[in-house]
Amino acid sequence: MNAKIDDRVPVLIVGGSLVGLSASLFLGRLGVEHLLVEKHASTSHHPRGRGNNVRTMELFRTAGVEQAIREAASVLAGNHGILQAHTLTGGEQEWLFKEIDPGGGLARFSPAGWCLCSQNDLEPVLLRHARELGGELRYSTELRSFEQDAEGVTAVIRSRETGEERTVRADYLIAADGPRSPVRERLGIGHAGPGDLFHNVSMTFRAPALADAVGDRRFIVCYLTNPEADGALLPVDNREKWVFHAPWHPEQGETLEDFTDERCVEHIRKATGVPDMEVEITGKAPWHAAERVAERYGSGRVFLAGDSAHEMSPTGAFGSNTGIQDAHNLAWKLAAVLGGWAGPELLESYEAERQPVAQATSARASTRSAEHSHPGYQVAPVSGGGPKSGLLPVVLGYRYPRGAVFGADAELPPVSEKLSLRGEPGTRAPHMWLTRLGARLSTLDLYERSFVLLSGAADAAGGDGGTGRGPGWHAVAPAVAEKLSVPLESYTVGHGPDADLVPEKGDEDWAEVHGTTPDGAVLVRPDGFVAWRAAGPVQDPERNLREVLDAVLRRTG
Repeated sequence: MNAKIDDRVPVLIVGGSLVGLSASLFLGRLGVEHLLVEKHASTSHHPRGRGNNVRTMELFRTAGVEQAIREAASVLAGNHGILQAHTLTGGEQEWLFKEIDPGGGLARFSPAGWCLCSQNDLEPVLLRHARELGGELRYSTELRSFEQDAEGVTAVIRSRETGEERTVRADYLIAADGPRSPVRERLGIGHAGPGDLFHNVSMTFRAPALADAVGDRRFIVCYLTNPEADGALLPVDNREKWVFHAPWHPEQGETLEDFTDERCVEHIRKATGVPDMEVEITGKAPWHAAERVAERYGSGRVFLAGDSAHEMSPTGAFGSNTGIQDAHNLAWKLAAVLGGWAGPELLESYEAERQPVAQATSARASTRSAEHSHPGYQVAPVSGGGPKSGLLPVVLGYRYPRGAVFGADAELPPVSEKLSLRGEPGTRAPHMWLTRLGARLSTLDLYERSFVLLSGAADAAGGDGGTGRGPGWHAVAPAVAEKLSVPLESYTVGHGPDADLVPEKGDEDWAEVHGTTPDGAVLVRPDGFVAWRAAGPVQDPERNLREVLDAVLRRTG
């Protein structure tokens, strides 16, 4: 493609939904110039993709948008739990779970919490903040074609408003262009997995009287199981705006045209058990639940993220959260390579880390749909689980046995049965409340733009706590950062006067929380995952730390 280049950017993002917008936000936070193109004219108008899990909210917290998101989500802040009922007015009702975080136990693991924020409310927040960070985001603009070579990607984009075409030259391309991804198809990347699971038609509607039938039951979703009219009911404002997901069977010859307004109104009335309720249908959109994971997460300088890389059953909202976490994983690695402090091979760890997580998570999402008897999903529940089974091992406990980590157990599964956040390489770093210069923060607030080395306060002045081995971890970190030109922040943690960070709880030991010793150290990546952990002092900590960073960042020079 020998064409005139109109725009040059380090990263081109294709797709401006949740994942593409998150990629823009994360790259902007890291100072990476980029261009995002989205074929639709604006952000989503449909209230879907509402469940933002704890890990996603941790990422948004670090990116400085958590509070804005919670404000956008305030109307549903009191909604918790999943209800299953024959109808809203009948006696057959059961809470599959009533509280997302009963007893507040989640606070032990995270400074953040779940947030119910519909996609149509969340996307404008991400868009606004991405633009404030300098991101260039063009709507009504589609990708027409692209080619790549050893040095970058050349893409042709087209304005759907004016018809103008421009040629963009980028170092890398992120394809966040949905489950039917044209970019993935152009790369010839296939899928693996069971495939289609079920189909629904999502209806938005107004029905002020429905609030009386719902009463004080503030659910996230209610599965209505009347065999003559089953479906899933979701509140939009708890007053008059609602969403209903009705099963759709195209395999039986049923078409979207069959879902007339009259049929939808009658279905909603029968499902809810309010036969004379006034219902105004305001929108209809088909969606397809599937379990698929791309066989590769990219090719060359082009990477897949979100639905272009994986499709999951909607139960548990795993799909959008996994996609946002894809973007976060990829963003810091692109920043490192583009910044010259990591080798290009670091980007190979994106697939090595994220693909196994998607495979395990998509299987869990399908199991969850079976456990909840999701309308339209005709499969027997999997034994050994249950509607009240925990999600935290999937949400917070996923790990990277292989990838940009040093010393991880490569044989461990990406998702275990129990949640363990003890500072093991490849896991999300533990959460602790700390004080720093009088301000309260979580350990997780430290991780975004650089590697972070945590060690005991004994070596703050260059000593080693009496080991007789010379300088300690904290003392050598600046020299390592300078020699490697790697962003590396080092903090000493403890209760003494020389500590940079002081645990808020007087009896809490940072080393115990991180699975090491007072003379050890923990190296955390910019995405908050533990890259490496030292059990104690070594003879030459500077060389040791340098070798670890070289290995993790795939530096060969």
